[in-house]
Amino acid sequence: MGTIRVLAAVTTLFTASVLTGLLASCANNPSSNATASVSTQAPASLYANAAPLDLRLSTWQYPYPTKEFKTSLQGAPASMVYMDVPAKGKQKGAVLLFHGKNFSSDYWAPAIAGLTQAGYRVIAPDQIGFGKSSKPNVPYHFDDLAANTKALLKSLGINQVSVIANSMGGMVGIRFARLYPQTVQKLVLENPLGLEDYSKDIPPQQNDNLLKLEMAQTETSYRRFLQSYFPNWQPAYEKFVEVYVRVQKGPDYPAYAMTSVLTYQMIAEKPVVNDLPELKMPVLLVIGQKDRTVFGRRFAPPEAVKSLGNFPELGKKAQAAIPNAKLVPIDNVGHVPHVEVPDLFVTTVVQFLNQAKN
Repeated sequence: MGTIRVLAAVTTLFTASVLTGLLASCANNPSSNATASVSTQAPASLYANAAPLDLRLSTWQYPYPTKEFKTSLQGAPASMVYMDVPAKGKQKGAVLLFHGKNFSSDYWAPAIAGLTQAGYRVIAPDQIGFGKSSKPNVPYHFDDLAANTKALLKSLGINQVSVIANSMGGMVGIRFARLYPQTVQKLVLENPLGLEDYSKDIPPQQNDNLLKLEMAQTETSYRRFLQSYFPNWQPAYEKFVEVYVRVQKGPDYPAYAMTSVLTYQMIAEKPVVNDLPELKMPVLLVIGQKDRTVFGRRFAPPEAVKSLGNFPELGKKAQAAIPNAKLVPIDNVGHVPHVEVPDLFVTTVVQFLNQAKN
């Protein structure tokens, strides 16, 4: 991370190309930075001298100590890596965090710090297929990820949690809440994917084609893809580019790319919007108002794209569909409020968690 602190160098790279994100992972968003000058020469990598990372990100530092939970996915042995961070002072309860597709549990660092300070024990796993966890070459399903997470909680002796879930993690969190309603005390959905049924507008894609797109990814195209999540890109966000590029430099990248393809298919095939009316626990929707993320945008017909990814409207529709939901819109924020405005996010969530359950 220390190699990416020079804003001028980062800015030069941002405007060097109009390459857009290919598959990258699952979604893109026509935010600011949509136009840039064309360059016929690829820019130099910010990470030319950085060591490659392996499939499990073994040498990538997380903000808190990690532990490992042995489990399986579709019959394949697997390990789920997680952080278990104790509350400071008197414990008010436990909070479970579900990360998005393009991130790992380490991006929750500011939220973990705020939640533990407020008296909550935090469990932050890397789902199977992501981060430091195993990445078996098997079909992925939200219900399986939810079941493994439930088994992790059981192993820790935790019977009830409040759930905070961002992006793709919102889809996992919704399924988790539907499958284990007695476990979930409260649910926070932070710019979740799945508030609309992508299968209606996004044509099915073959794994081979998706893998070709993933393998053709470049540092510049991936950076531009991630920029679409953040209307106000900051140099600190470069760490999300760095981890991807360093995996790409290593011999495990084909397996990493294949896992991205398989988890893309999970999102494409398993809509959760119809689960919303069945959520019986208190739900908080935290919605960055500049988010226009559309899963599989590059595969959608142009006319369909116009009506997709309008998170301000999707948040309102979700609030109307969920029996006991509160909506908190956040202006000038994109897809990842807990990274963009961490203090405001933590304050908003802690206030919700501290309220007596209706």
